[in-house]
Amino acid sequence: MPANRTRRTIAFTGTAVILAAMLSGCSIAGSVFGGGDAQRDEDGNVTQEKEIDIFSLKVGDCLTEAALSGGETTTAPVIPCDEAHPYEVYAEFELEDGEFPGTAAIETPADEFCLTEFEKFVGVAYDASALAYTWFEPTAESWSADDRLVQCVIGDPAGDVEGSLKGVKR
Repeated sequence: MPANRTRRTIAFTGTAVILAAMLSGCSIAGSVFGGGDAQRDEDGNVTQEKEIDIFSLKVGDCLTEAALSGGETTTAPVIPCDEAHPYEVYAEFELEDGEFPGTAAIETPADEFCLTEFEKFVGVAYDASALAYTWFEPTAESWSADDRLVQCVIGDPAGDVEGSLKGVKR
């Protein structure tokens, strides 16, 4: 993997204000403590807590609080979803090729996609839900190495959950 494809940004928008407030003061461990991928079972589920390379993060992965501290990150701390965790990656999509559009231009398609996928994932509309979402997005640096991936992340502002939030209808 090229050296310049080592960072992604976690976006905090109006729809993720609760998550942002909940995460103030958190920090991410440096890439010195992580890298590569986690141990996974035959279905691709994480079986052991590990700080993984941000580009190894997959839909269905559950994350510890440090993952969403904001700003650029090179790693993501994953945990088996049956253990208490605050966040889960629930959807992803690729942005169109071209020049890096900038963070503000990524916000609209990311927010629209994550909002639409939120209802499909949870089973109720965002406005009727107690849950919140945010997303990871490419940086200008990672964009130059062909990173176009936006990953939607869901969490419960009330605290940790055990298991997936898929279909919880709350």
